[in-house]
Amino acid sequence: MKNLGQMMKQVQEMQEKMQSMQEQQLAMEVEGSSGAGMIRVTLNGKGEMRAIRLDPSIVGPDDVEVLEDLIMAAVNDAHAKVEQRKAEEMQKLTGGLPLPPGFKLPF
Repeated sequence: MKNLGQMMKQVQEMQEKMQSMQEQQLAMEVEGSSGAGMIRVTLNGKGEMRAIRLDPSIVGPDDVEVLEDLIMAAVNDAHAKVEQRKAEEMQKLTGGLPLPPGFKLPF
């Protein structure tokens, strides 16, 4: 039984490391760009859009802020729908068994 206790301790340590990694991903920000930098987006580690910047030369200067907000909302809406579908598929995979909080598959 000593080996089982040691294995459980290792599993717990791994879960703590995974939680720490997930927290670090939330704090991470990555910027992508296209059109020689005329369009720039910033995402967090979960892939959620945090900012979008459009060069005013590609749209009317009065439309930039509204367009940025609309694009960001659309991308985040799509991301939320992807996460919902993933959760539904996981529910099917686990046969409706609830997973413990913070437990995600695949590992």
